[in-house]
Amino acid sequence: MRPMDQVDPTEILSVDDVSVWLSGREILHDVTFHFHAGEFVGLIGSNGAGKTTLLRVILGLIEPTSGHVLLAGKPRSRRNPLVGYVPQKIGLDPDMPIRARDLVGMGIDSHRFGLPRPSAKRTALIDEMLDAVDATRFADQHVGNLSGGEQQRIMIAHALISRPRLLLLDEPLANLDIRSEQEVVSLVAGIAVEQGVAVLISAHDMNPLLPVMDRVVYVAAGRVASGPTDEIVTTEALSRLYG
Repeated sequence: MRPMDQVDPTEILSVDDVSVWLSGREILHDVTFHFHAGEFVGLIGSNGAGKTTLLRVILGLIEPTSGHVLLAGKPRSRRNPLVGYVPQKIGLDPDMPIRARDLVGMGIDSHRFGLPRPSAKRTALIDEMLDAVDATRFADQHVGNLSGGEQQRIMIAHALISRPRLLLLDEPLANLDIRSEQEVVSLVAGIAVEQGVAVLISAHDMNPLLPVMDRVVYVAAGRVASGPTDEIVTTEALSRLYG
């Protein structure tokens, strides 16, 4: 494991020799990978491979049994403003009386207590995020009435409005049709480039991500192979991972 004083300060996310044991079972084994601002990274693996556990470690919701995680060179913590997160299951009630723009605005206050104060600056920031995810046209609709792809756009805007440096997305393509998959992938890849945000997106199928992935973190039975896509997505590398 690298000493903390030897970590590259330009790395947005540094995961070093992370292992996790839960209920007497090893879920992750010596996981190591690093990436920088603006990189689009696919976290690939089948259901149960350990992807969600790894995301929860990065979010500070699970303490690793060994190893460490650094965000921008510093130990990570819960509710870290450097991290934006889009969960796998959104579950927005069709009867929820909240507009898309109001849900986006809640992302501004996610690290604060109390009711938000309306202001021209706040409204402009919400409009900017809605425009960034191409959601202006349905900004005033109730979120529960939006399609799955439209809800994903709103949740991405919600996660981005606090200006994070790392965006984590847990299976955002699940239950989307092919067109919506392509739209979400293209949207997130564009944001990574335009805003310099590092993106880690988990998926069980890498094919929709291949055109835009800079790096891949491939998880199998709690073990990881990571690196540039053309080096990891090979028969030899994946055979070593799967043993």
